[in-house]
Amino acid sequence: MNLCKSDPVGEELSDRERQVLEAVVRTYVDSAEPAGSRTLAKSFELGVSPATVRNTMSDLETKGYLFHRHASAGRIPTDHAYRFYVNQIMRPLPLTEMEQKRLVQEIDGSSAVDRLVRRAIRALSLLSQELGVAMPPGLNKAIFERLELIQVSTDKILMVMTIRSGFVRTVYVDLPGEVRADVLTSVTQVLNERLGGLTLSEIRDTLPDRLRDVGAADGHQTHELLNIFMQSSSELFDWSPLKAREVQIGQTSVLAAQPEFNSGEQLKGLIELTEQRELLARVLGDREHTGGLQITIGNENAAEALSDFTLVTAEYRVGQLKGVIGVIGPTRMPYEKVIAIVDYTSTLVNNVLGL
Repeated sequence: MNLCKSDPVGEELSDRERQVLEAVVRTYVDSAEPAGSRTLAKSFELGVSPATVRNTMSDLETKGYLFHRHASAGRIPTDHAYRFYVNQIMRPLPLTEMEQKRLVQEIDGSSAVDRLVRRAIRALSLLSQELGVAMPPGLNKAIFERLELIQVSTDKILMVMTIRSGFVRTVYVDLPGEVRADVLTSVTQVLNERLGGLTLSEIRDTLPDRLRDVGAADGHQTHELLNIFMQSSSELFDWSPLKAREVQIGQTSVLAAQPEFNSGEQLKGLIELTEQRELLARVLGDREHTGGLQITIGNENAAEALSDFTLVTAEYRVGQLKGVIGVIGPTRMPYEKVIAIVDYTSTLVNNVLGL
């Protein structure tokens, strides 16, 4: 498994410092309680006394790997500690046969991309106990296949547009009045003939030119309806990241049960984060997955709203289009297990999509 992540920074650690740092991280991840020297010396085979562990922890704090909230408290890992742990110490844990089977059962049986991704992030949330997130592929470069126009009321039609990679988009188009059935058929035929095989960005940028020669001779209502499409092309065919690549989020209640969110203020911050869809869209849309997963920890995230969270994401593909799937959780997460779950889930999604 390739893990796409930043190189560790800072000083090299001695073998003892590495052992103590690993013990602190594991203890804090498991218990959400600061780690004390006596607890570490008793729980881990470090081969040294509690006093030596305490001195080593003090050295690690000086180097920026640990901190403590008050003088008598145990130590807590910093973002820098988690980064060193992920890059230099931990190894992803293989999923058990039962975990693999559960993911397969949750994801299998759906070929529609949107539904498949929703099932996948639900499975991610349940199995990892973190917040599943996904970004559908950007579709401005997707190929238009066909559309259908359906009259739903006297002043509204539904445009059902099919994209080559298996996506379907429905858009309501307002009309000045009722349109005859033969006009809808005529306009549908014109649009399919003129737009088939083009990318959505090409359609958006050139639609007026492609329909300009369709004149009033083709019928007043036909001409009028095509004019609506020409005037609204920038809206109807704009599938830019913030408008069309809507972030999908799993069950917030999974994260809400974790100790980091046991106060009303912390829980409020989590809920506010999940409501910032445009922010999450930018963050997920900017991620690079060359060679594997991407892991950003705490303050490594460009958005301040994510400074207390870790993002573990992988890429999935629908033809030439790329989407992102993964989890958001507190920096205190079981990285070995979460990384393995995200990696396996993205592989399953790609397999179901035919890659």
